[in-house]
Amino acid sequence: MENRDAGLVEKISALKKKKNAVILVHNYQRDEVQDIADFLGDSLELSQNAAKTDADVIVFCGVHFMAETASIICPDKVVLLPDMNAGCPMADMITAKQLRAKKKEHPQAVVVCYINSSAEVKAESDICCTSANAVEIVESLDAPEILFVPDQYLGHYVSARTGKKMILWPGFCPTHARIEPETIKELKREYPQAKVVVHPECKPEVIALADEVTSTSGMCRYARRDEVREMVVGTEIGLIHRLRKESPGKRFIPVSEQAICPNMKLITLEKVLWSLEEMSPEVKVPREIRLKAIAAVDKMLQGKFQIPSTKS
Repeated sequence: MENRDAGLVEKISALKKKKNAVILVHNYQRDEVQDIADFLGDSLELSQNAAKTDADVIVFCGVHFMAETASIICPDKVVLLPDMNAGCPMADMITAKQLRAKKKEHPQAVVVCYINSSAEVKAESDICCTSANAVEIVESLDAPEILFVPDQYLGHYVSARTGKKMILWPGFCPTHARIEPETIKELKREYPQAKVVVHPECKPEVIALADEVTSTSGMCRYARRDEVREMVVGTEIGLIHRLRKESPGKRFIPVSEQAICPNMKLITLEKVLWSLEEMSPEVKVPREIRLKAIAAVDKMLQGKFQIPSTKS
């Protein structure tokens, strides 16, 4: 660690203690930001840790919808997002107004909302899911129709796994959409012993070439298997840092150097420090939206996937 970074980390640590703060960091963040995490993980893990923490302040090193989810779960805590420009293009591909219009077209549909969405969209949904539990949640639903928003590729994967017919919103993650099947084929030829592990936000033709399809935390667990010595990593390249730290001696090959989410790289150690010093920028979901959104989030967190059949 550089002296400059060490000094910043020391200041962050002191302020964190003083303000009873906890730092939640997503797997796609910068290496040095991952290294100061109290909790490092994917959306589901971080949501669960936000719910459990006794801290007064949550510093969320991720993107805006993640900080909103923490605010929904922990309304009495101060939730800080060190850079308010850290958004999610996929989350921006659907609005609450658009979802309400789609629900009118499909009044019998149960709305399953990927966590990568705004609080307003969650408030219009029946239940949330993450890439880690989407198959389980959809499988549990006894519904005449399932409307899945906003990620068409995750929705397609879930539909294929569960055999359930789903209405898919045409959203997608631009970072995962950059991963092409031709690249996977080339890497398979170059590294014939490597396991190919991809995120379910990838295109169906990429998923078809994978040995394993799983969330980022699922990738970390898969990498720890004894039989895995080399692994092609089909997700945002920020995960490579964690994989190499947790599984030293193994080889991790990024599927593409272009698989970078610029929004995930906006948060720096300096911004984390400034955020704690100034106690801003704060993300606070308005009460009326929170009360509607919390029901969908709670069903996901509590594992109560079976929703009452009020639409049949």
